[in-house]
Amino acid sequence: MDDATPTAGGATGAAGPGGPRPAPTRRRIGSRTLAGTSILYAILVVVAIVYIFPFLINIATSFKTDAEAASDPLSLIPQIWTTAAYERLFLNSDFPTWFMNSAIVTVFVTIGRVFLDSLAGYALARLHFRGRGIVFAGLVAVMAVPLVVLLIPKFLVINQLGMYDSYAGMIIPLLVDAAGVFIMKNFFESIPASVEEQARIDGAGTFRIFWSVVLPMARPALITIIILSFQGSWNELSHFIISTQSPELTTLTKGVASLASGQLSQGTQYPLKLAAALIMTVPVAVMFFVFQRRIMNASEGAVKE
Repeated sequence: MDDATPTAGGATGAAGPGGPRPAPTRRRIGSRTLAGTSILYAILVVVAIVYIFPFLINIATSFKTDAEAASDPLSLIPQIWTTAAYERLFLNSDFPTWFMNSAIVTVFVTIGRVFLDSLAGYALARLHFRGRGIVFAGLVAVMAVPLVVLLIPKFLVINQLGMYDSYAGMIIPLLVDAAGVFIMKNFFESIPASVEEQARIDGAGTFRIFWSVVLPMARPALITIIILSFQGSWNELSHFIISTQSPELTTLTKGVASLASGQLSQGTQYPLKLAAALIMTVPVAVMFFVFQRRIMNASEGAVKE
């Protein structure tokens, strides 16, 4: 009876060197992983708060009175909610004109960049012509040059062509972007050339192949160019400084910059300035959130050879 009955010591011994005993180790590893993940998320939350906090101050201050904004600038809850800053912007300033000018320039520049960047990118990716390598090297060189270096030459060219202080001078120099051409070229090169062969056999020309076959497959890259062009032209400042001087051609960036520097108002006027800045960010934020999932999704449009 005694030999057949297992004892507590025998049960413990069954889980000896040959038995399964790694459970405590797994628990320790799981605890360390959980602790590491918790620390990582805590750091990310802190970084997010630091990044978002100025934007929250911007929103809150735009609804404050001038006195409260100056006395308590970091408060996120205004003591007195008021829309006086927005009313003054739209009713007693040139802000609507600034907004309209920025919208006009942004729409034309975005459409032009999408078409011309994709056309140039396709030419560099598919067409074999003399000097293609030199053109691509020049494209990369332009991307490497700081934009501020090109301001004076750009002004001289615009002035010499008679486009100074006009919509043409504001729009035409921005219609092509070196970075956009580079993005489109790389994306077109990722599309197998075999997809164009059938259209070429059917008698389609180069532009027809580009427009009807290749361009629809480049939708992810096109959406990327749309977002970058919209954001870049909407937030452009230096080009508009050297290309215009008339008040009726002032854009949002130029007008808000003069507003922030105190040229258009007396005192600090924090609610007025931050209300203008907040309205200025809305179109870009909407554009990004609408298309963010489609930015350079290389899996779309891919075709196996």
